[in-house]
Amino acid sequence: MPLPLYLLAVAVFAMGTSEFMLAGLVPDIAASLDVSVGAAGLLTSAFALGMIFGAPLMAALARWWAVRASLLCFVLVFAVAHVVGALTTSFAVLLITRVIAALANAGFLAVALSAAATLVASDQKGRALAVLLSGTTVATIAGVPGGAILGTVLSWRATFWAIALLCLPAAFGVMKGIPARVGTTSRDTPAGSSLRNEIAQLAMPRLVLVMLLGALVNAATFATFTFLAPIVTDTAGLGELWVSVVLVLFGVGSFLGVTLAGRLSDQRPGLVIAVGGPLLLLGWFALATLAAQPVALLLLVFVQGTLSFALGSTLIARVLYEAAGAPTMGGSYATAALNIGAAGGPAVAAATLGANANDLGPAWVSGLLVTVALLIALPLRRFIAPRVGQAIR
Repeated sequence: MPLPLYLLAVAVFAMGTSEFMLAGLVPDIAASLDVSVGAAGLLTSAFALGMIFGAPLMAALARWWAVRASLLCFVLVFAVAHVVGALTTSFAVLLITRVIAALANAGFLAVALSAAATLVASDQKGRALAVLLSGTTVATIAGVPGGAILGTVLSWRATFWAIALLCLPAAFGVMKGIPARVGTTSRDTPAGSSLRNEIAQLAMPRLVLVMLLGALVNAATFATFTFLAPIVTDTAGLGELWVSVVLVLFGVGSFLGVTLAGRLSDQRPGLVIAVGGPLLLLGWFALATLAAQPVALLLLVFVQGTLSFALGSTLIARVLYEAAGAPTMGGSYATAALNIGAAGGPAVAAATLGANANDLGPAWVSGLLVTVALLIALPLRRFIAPRVGQAIR
């Protein structure tokens, strides 16, 4: 894989740490800003909503910018948003900074995904996506638990300062390692790739279907991931520092899942869906049933991280394949699919907190969302993931 892909993954690591870090900080933010845990959890949904609407908007604007300049701008805006978030004492202001950071993240990821597709052969988009998402999975292994430890030892504000500082080497990597143009701006695309034509790709049934499935699987992932901290401390009865251990296990699993999917999603996407989907479903219901047992919780978190990211990244790779007719906007469609799920999952899961399901409500929500995805995907598996000769355009 080309070196620029790995440099983009460094920036994705910084941004992924920010997106995921709230999973270990929700209780502290709630107590510090005098809001409920459910309300604090909605910071994740606000971030995801900014990603959903920001991805196509920022990608459309960036069509006229040099690739390196647009990526650098998005990283710097992201850093400033975290500085303001670290300083504020207002939940409303923190919510606004999360939306702004999400817009910057959305723009970066949309441009980076589109650029990545042009840096590799036409049948290696899944592997390119795996490299980029490795930045996110490493964030869950190292960045998110590190943020949780910072939040426990110092405060949640320290994690925001850490993210702002982490953006500096990411910006340097973009500036030094990314070509000014890598074939994704409006000036570099074929004449037929007008913005109107690229948006018209959203009328393609197969593209809409894989976006929907990617959103459902990611919603299931975020529904439980956002509220892992209370499951660890209240349901399993473990200490606060165990939250970091659980996040590391989830992150290691997610890295393994993305790595495996990167090797299979280009050639055998149907196999990943047919095998990984039912196993993911069983895993969520097992976690909802057995989370009170610490050993079972630790094992299941690792397994669910692996399965969630293997299946999710395969579906998002399918989005990039089906959006081949939208060379500058395809990355934004993949980003939107990811974050529709990231917004909807925690929002639905938050509604279950305090109900009869208590802290395990989010895990039941995850199982329900995967059930819906499988009811759609399995009968249409050959349509979603055609044979290699048909899938690559």
